Amino acid sequence: MNFPVTHRAHAERRSATAADSAAVDAARWPDVASAPRSSRARTAVSQAVVRGALDRLPLHVRLAGGSQLGRGGPLLRIHDPEAFYRRIGVSGLVGFGESYMAGEWDAPDLVAALSVLAGHAAELIPRPLQRLRGLWAPRHPASERNTPVGARDNISRHYDLSNDLFTLFLDESLSYSSAVFRGFPATWRHLEAAQHAKIDRLLDLAEVTSGTRLLEIGTGWGELAIRAAARGARVTTLTLSAEQLDLARERIRAAGSADRVSVELCDYREARGTYDAVVSVEMVEAVGEEFWPVYFGTLDERLVPGGRAALQAITMPHDRMLASRGTFTWIHKYIFPGGQLPSVEAIEETVRDRTGLRAARRDGFGAHYAETLRLWRERFTERADEVDELGFDATFRRMWTFYLAYSEAGFRAGYLDVQQYLFTKDGPRGGSAAVPRPGGGAER
Repeated sequence: MNFPVTHRAHAERRSATAADSAAVDAARWPDVASAPRSSRARTAVSQAVVRGALDRLPLHVRLAGGSQLGRGGPLLRIHDPEAFYRRIGVSGLVGFGESYMAGEWDAPDLVAALSVLAGHAAELIPRPLQRLRGLWAPRHPASERNTPVGARDNISRHYDLSNDLFTLFLDESLSYSSAVFRGFPATWRHLEAAQHAKIDRLLDLAEVTSGTRLLEIGTGWGELAIRAAARGARVTTLTLSAEQLDLARERIRAAGSADRVSVELCDYREARGTYDAVVSVEMVEAVGEEFWPVYFGTLDERLVPGGRAALQAITMPHDRMLASRGTFTWIHKYIFPGGQLPSVEAIEETVRDRTGLRAARRDGFGAHYAETLRLWRERFTERADEVDELGFDATFRRMWTFYLAYSEAGFRAGYLDVQQYLFTKDGPRGGSAAVPRPGGGAER
């Protein structure tokens, strides 16, 4: 349905846009502060494609000036249609996210609106244009390849933001991955126990007990290492985040586990020695498709014969992974540079063809991640003033809110899933030989 735009509506839109622009720090957020330049023809094509897509969706889209699109459903309000179309025409989904950061569109129930978009992701762009994706979709910058140097930079841009920031919205365990709940709806008071349930399930899959030599790839803030040490395991855990390293060591000391846990600032490719078990939680997403064979090869190389590897991984449908591989997205630009979600097929094919491991078990629990993200998002919103006190501005808060809602929507729509895998290595388990530490020497 199309209605004429009145002069008053134009004035209101200009006023709102000016206010939004004034609120964005152009020095810090140059691509958000103002919409990119674009030819009239490109903007017109973008407008036609976007309007056509929105009009087919179960959304109620209300544009400044009175126009409405969609077949009814969650409300999405577009305050500045011209800037919205221009951003998408120039930058695709990157522009869609930046338009939200700029305040050019909004939704009273952001997760509901994004869930509709996620659920129809394969249909948003007409098939003829999808075949030309390589011509219009931005590509990954070479600087974000996950080489040993690039991976450190990519990890630092997210995990070294501030330990205090993550502490504001995570539970006491500081677990930044999907919990496993006993039932729904999940509540905040159950989140820590649900995170422990997730960790214990992974440790059980890996058969971590007293005397187990355990390698953890991706320390987080140390909770898994602490719980493994409490079982009597000897743990070497690797991280590329200096901020996480410091706080993880502090938490491990406070738990009385420093004599059983070694935390190393070390790339997984630099790990040495062999272990009875390897555990890695939501780390493979940061590896990059190019290095999946190296990552899974490392699991294989570090395990003794008879060893077990427990892995938690976020996955996406294989056809969407193939269609979007190499595409530079809003998540890459603002949240997880260098990341790539694998599919179940990609993981299992890499393990089968490039390692001696065997996929012995896989369990999916995407609905649990949706609830985990909801609790984080609600907590982040409740503590917005404290986020502000840490020095993060309003644009950052909109960005982080969009990230959490965007991720939650992916799981609610079934576009994303999360898996726990068990991989086994044939042969009897080894003894208790010394395990060389990544930095040299041996841990006994």
